Amino acid sequence: MERLKNKGLLFSKSGLTHEAGCDEAGRGCLAGPVVAAAVILKSPIPGLNDSKRLNEKQRKALAEIIKAEALAYHIAYVDENKIDEINILNASILGMHLALDGLSTRAEYILVDGNRFKPYLEVPHECIIKGDGLCQSIAAASILAKTARDTFMEKAHEQFPVYGWNVNKGYPTKAHVLAIQQHGFCEMHRKTFGIVRQMAQTTLFI
Repeated sequence: MERLKNKGLLFSKSGLTHEAGCDEAGRGCLAGPVVAAAVILKSPIPGLNDSKRLNEKQRKALAEIIKAEALAYHIAYVDENKIDEINILNASILGMHLALDGLSTRAEYILVDGNRFKPYLEVPHECIIKGDGLCQSIAAASILAKTARDTFMEKAHEQFPVYGWNVNKGYPTKAHVLAIQQHGFCEMHRKTFGIVRQMAQTTLFI
């Protein structure tokens, strides 16, 4: 294992050259897709960390470095309709599988943030709780997933400005919940989540 001195994140856990890190963003949101990324790094990138521990400027700068320096990366989107159909856990795993599908170099080993995953082809995998703060490739995937999803929701805000997605990115903030109560939900809301589910169920019985 090669460990970076600055943050203590592992560069390689398996010792294999094509080790892919996977992570997702947007599991707890009331609206929009869950976004997953897979990254194979060819060398350590200083400053990588769990995307939640970085500010927006740091995430955007690192995302560009990752895209330029990674051996391979891919970002995948699973929309709100699919999330409602198969549930958020399965949608998150589907997104990571799609991200792995899109890699230009096939992974020899897969590191997954969290504790749940489904086998991908015949490639061995390992789930690591809080892996985005422990392994470089997972941290890189978390940054790509987060920045891609934030950009997606900022663009969606232009179509549905009443919900404030440019600020809350679809998460259930007080302002977002209040906007749903005042204006109802829209086509991009997940109909099986929280207040949206309650309102959708009420609508069905009116």
